[in-house]
Amino acid sequence: MKKEIEKYTYRIEWSDYDRCHVARCLEFPSLAAHGDTIKEALKEIEYVVAESVKWMEEEGETVPEPLGLKKFKGNLTLRIPPEKHRELAIRCAEEGVSLNSYIISRLST
Repeated sequence: MKKEIEKYTYRIEWSDYDRCHVARCLEFPSLAAHGDTIKEALKEIEYVVAESVKWMEEEGETVPEPLGLKKFKGNLTLRIPPEKHRELAIRCAEEGVSLNSYIISRLST
């Protein structure tokens, strides 16, 4: 079980409000754990995730796949107002690039 838990994506930040480190697992957005140190917070969130996975498996629920193992197609459907779409199309035509290339360049900055 420990190996699977290590494949999830964890984030730890300092909470001035709580006066401790708060750890979260991106695959389980409703879970959080606290610790006086980064190591303690990580240990606590890993425990919470492990217990959650165990419970989900016992209940026959689908356990989230770690983001690092998930296969992405590379397609992104985006809905924007028609006026913004027109504006982007004009800008791309002026710059001589495709809309896809333009969006990728903007996301990369």
